[in-house]
Amino acid sequence: MSDLYELLGVSQDASDDDIKRAYRRQARAHHPDTGGDAEEFKAVTHAFQVLSDPQKRARYDRFGDDGTPQGRGSGDPFGFGGGFGGINDVIDAFFGAGFSGRSTGGPRRAQPGRDVLVTVELTLEDVVEGVEREIEVDVARRCDDCGGVGSADGSAPERCSECGGAGQVQRVVRTAFGQLATAEPCASCRGAGRAVSDPCPRCAGEGRRQVHRTLSVPIPPGLEDGDRIPVRGEGEAGRQGAPEGDLYVQVRVAPHEVFDRDGRDLVAEVTVPVTQAALGGTVRVPTVDGEDVEVPVPAGTQPGDVLTVRRGGVPVRGGGRRGDLHLVTRVEVPTGLDAEQRELLGRLAEVRGEPLASSGRGLFTRLRSAFTR
Repeated sequence: MSDLYELLGVSQDASDDDIKRAYRRQARAHHPDTGGDAEEFKAVTHAFQVLSDPQKRARYDRFGDDGTPQGRGSGDPFGFGGGFGGINDVIDAFFGAGFSGRSTGGPRRAQPGRDVLVTVELTLEDVVEGVEREIEVDVARRCDDCGGVGSADGSAPERCSECGGAGQVQRVVRTAFGQLATAEPCASCRGAGRAVSDPCPRCAGEGRRQVHRTLSVPIPPGLEDGDRIPVRGEGEAGRQGAPEGDLYVQVRVAPHEVFDRDGRDLVAEVTVPVTQAALGGTVRVPTVDGEDVEVPVPAGTQPGDVLTVRRGGVPVRGGGRRGDLHLVTRVEVPTGLDAEQRELLGRLAEVRGEPLASSGRGLFTRLRSAFTR
């Protein structure tokens, strides 16, 4: 029984990463496709399978049990009954499917058509109410002449004789490591694994052809910029009767000239005359629904205070409870006063003890003086 650590060329205290690197190196050196010895390749692969499994490695270190008949007394000569599932699985896990020279499976499953993405522009009003939009798209759909199967006589595609239905064929290529077996898509069936002997002349055997379509898509309320609406089965058709992909409608919400959006809430600025800000009153403001509402302004309102209109925002996605409309106040200071207005404001300032002109030096004059002493 060979020492597994020696087979990989590592010490007994080697880390998992050391063991993986050593196995890659030894596997490339001994792989039969690179001119190596098949028995040596199996041996180093078996060593890796044991030493990369913590439980198997601990058992091997303690009892010398490496899973072979010599070490265990029975069973698979290389211990490939479990774990990675076999020598080819170990090889393909490290070097990619097809490195081991085996097929990756039976007949290839029909691949669905590709998904399609289109974009629609919405206004904030559209987002609040929900709309229905017509979407125009150029997309491959099932051929009407052959019903999507791709054959002129309507017969179903058969397994490709070139690749045996796998959708790929093995090729031997020369690399720095020697000759390697790789897999590449089958040119005869274009990787589908199926082919027709008498192609439909309308779609050239594809079972689909490009068409221009107009779809009516409902846009639910409450969407945000970048959200996508799936429309199942309206994407590209698969080749030769394979299922269709999906259509995704992505929304772009245009900026609004009045309202900014903050989740379900809307934010806007409202101008309040200085007299209303001081005495209180109401202001009339527009809403995103197109209607004006009266909003109370409390006495003593300051610039930057927020007035709230309940349920004046945007609904949750799909409809439901709406957010609020928040109005940030901007207090308007009057300009162009006439003599009477100036007199009234002057009397107000006098009553409140607010001097209209400084009787002494200004603040900046006093500061300048303090620094020049």
